[in-house]
Amino acid sequence: MTNNPSNTKTFTIREAAKISGLPESTLRYYETIGLIAPIERDASSKYRIYSEDDMNLVVAIACLNATGLSIEDMREYLLNRDRGVDGAKEQIKLLKAHEQHLAEELHYMQLRLQYVKSKTAFWEAVSSNDTAQIDSFRKATIEIARRMKLPQRLTSSEPHTKETR
Repeated sequence: MTNNPSNTKTFTIREAAKISGLPESTLRYYETIGLIAPIERDASSKYRIYSEDDMNLVVAIACLNATGLSIEDMREYLLNRDRGVDGAKEQIKLLKAHEQHLAEELHYMQLRLQYVKSKTAFWEAVSSNDTAQIDSFRKATIEIARRMKLPQRLTSSEPHTKETR
């Protein structure tokens, strides 16, 4: 952090990256695509000089980025934010849609975790030659795969120890 002659705090791109958690390359990219307004440059070095207002925006964008919001949705969010009360309904709509998207991602992540646990249990049963458990975990794994909407096994005549998924 540096102080300029007007006693306002300024930040280098390295400091902005460290504070926001966004890589310097991402900060440059966001500036290039207009998500972040052009950052003032030092007259002699031409290095970017982030103001406190710039940093507040960068941190807000970093938070949006961390939620997995797309660049277009971040752009819309920032435009709606600037509209205040008039943009509130659009913000709610955007955020509720993203909340639904995250809930679906979480659901599928939980299914993937169940699948991996079931496959681990399957292979533990194979390793101990427990045919009852092999069949049980095979069925459980197939059910999880069905819930993940994966293609189903074509034949049920495979040997118990052959992994099909």
